[in-house]
Amino acid sequence: MAGTASVDPRALPELTIRAVLTGMVIGALLTPCNVYSGLKIGWTFNMSVAAGLIGLAFWTAMQHAWGGAALGLRENNINQTAASASASIISSGLAAPIPALALLTGQTLAFPVLALWLFVVSILGVVVAAGLRNQLLVREHLPFPAGVVTAETMKQIHAGGSEASARVRLLSICAAFSAGLKVLVTRFAIGPLAPPISATIAKVGGGTTSVSAMNLGLALDPSVLMIGFGAISGLRIALSVLAGSLLGWAILAPIALSQGWVAPGPDDANVSWFGPLVEWLLWPGATMMVTASLTAFAVSIARMLLRRHEEAKPVAAPGRGLGHRELWVALGIVTVLSVGTQAALFNIGIFEAVLAVALSYVLAIVAARVSGETAITPIGALGKITQLTFGAISPGNVTANLMTANVTGGAAGQCADLMHDLRTGQLVGATPGFQIIAQLFGVLTGSLAGAFTYLLLIPDPQHQLVTSEWPAPAVATWKAVAEVLSNGWEAMPAGAMPAIAISGVLGIGLALYETLSESPLKRYLPSASAFGFGFVIPAWIAISLVIGAVAATIAERFYPQWAERRIVVIAAGLIVGESLAGVVGAAISILSP
Repeated sequence: MAGTASVDPRALPELTIRAVLTGMVIGALLTPCNVYSGLKIGWTFNMSVAAGLIGLAFWTAMQHAWGGAALGLRENNINQTAASASASIISSGLAAPIPALALLTGQTLAFPVLALWLFVVSILGVVVAAGLRNQLLVREHLPFPAGVVTAETMKQIHAGGSEASARVRLLSICAAFSAGLKVLVTRFAIGPLAPPISATIAKVGGGTTSVSAMNLGLALDPSVLMIGFGAISGLRIALSVLAGSLLGWAILAPIALSQGWVAPGPDDANVSWFGPLVEWLLWPGATMMVTASLTAFAVSIARMLLRRHEEAKPVAAPGRGLGHRELWVALGIVTVLSVGTQAALFNIGIFEAVLAVALSYVLAIVAARVSGETAITPIGALGKITQLTFGAISPGNVTANLMTANVTGGAAGQCADLMHDLRTGQLVGATPGFQIIAQLFGVLTGSLAGAFTYLLLIPDPQHQLVTSEWPAPAVATWKAVAEVLSNGWEAMPAGAMPAIAISGVLGIGLALYETLSESPLKRYLPSASAFGFGFVIPAWIAISLVIGAVAATIAERFYPQWAERRIVVIAAGLIVGESLAGVVGAAISILSP
């Protein structure tokens, strides 16, 4: 592979047809992975590094086979920008408000309508990021850590040598293993494996209920998807999820059954009772996630407002984003598009639609700043702010509550994604305007691929979602908030109020301690958001996350240099392989007679 380390990056090709098309094709392949994992566990994967590796590997192979120019660093940056934009389409509502709307109202969107909605919601964030680029990157020098990681990886694999080939080979092997395992598990209908343990629970008022480990989800899952996510999330987050799962499923679930707050599932020790039990557990779990997320978000904003930035001198940066005139024209166009689609598709009033767009602009700026400093984009917390706002403005209107928040979350997600990509571009000498163009092509690709994948995987949301097969924890959380804001506290099941009160206090307290305390002891306390997350997923997912996190921690401890270069690649392969196999399997089952 020819190296480019001695060549001025600005002398290399950049916005070429093959770079954009490569990003669109890779994005179309990677988008289903995030849709699949988002509906499974509510988490998604940043696909920038994977897209860069795949793009370089493909064009290097083409160069060896047919000749021609290698894919340059700046071309590959265009590729990863488009591909990651496509994969980030999941933030535009596919794993939360859109399925929550289907569960609460029965409204489902046909493919062209869903694709249009995803596109319109996403380009709001693209326009905001275009306007923020110079302020956040050139003047304030926010780090945007994910962009830095992508840039460093891209420089390494384009520097020549065997590093790029080794990473691509490892990615391919892990993806093939993961996909093959998924095929075998599906072919032979192998489910989670639970120990043959059961207990008899005395019910208040008389009678007993027999509960097995499998009923409570205390099992091992023959899946490596969650192991991959565990390797990325880290040991503290994984253990926090496991602690929440054990409290929820091993302690609170039996209590709810004994008190008669929840009806038991089928009288079969080999069947999971996830469906009936999560209808109760989601209330304390969602409460803890929401209160912790909003508390941490409020603290980060307060710090941001109180911090006195020293005046920074602008640094040289090639090119620029949109000019002032172009930016205002773009803002006007996307505002009209968003207001029009909200009114046409969901009968949202003009005032509410305009307010939703205005909130989206403000909160997308907030999301970009928070993500730039912490690498975490608080999409869920921002969505809840909009839900609470419209709960007051349009009480009882579930559709307005969910879909205006969808606008906010989608804009925030795409804004943060593009800002990280622009940070990568800043470090590799890219032209910002070209990256914005690539982002728009990626959003178009993701809208089409994401809508197709969602409808393929979830043709019947009301019977498929919030089940052991598709836990969809983000859907459950958005649905719960919308129900309370629409129907009041009577929407909650018996016994949920004390659990909500306790979990709310814990969520706020843990989040405040984590964000404000300087004590080294805080590293040993659970993450409140991850702890609450454990309540709304099957316990076997938490176990798999811990397996992946422990393996990654051991590798980092004994082989730090190897782990730094390989863990993310291995995790990406495990996630991509199983996700793609799951999507292909769903397509085959539909097409089979």
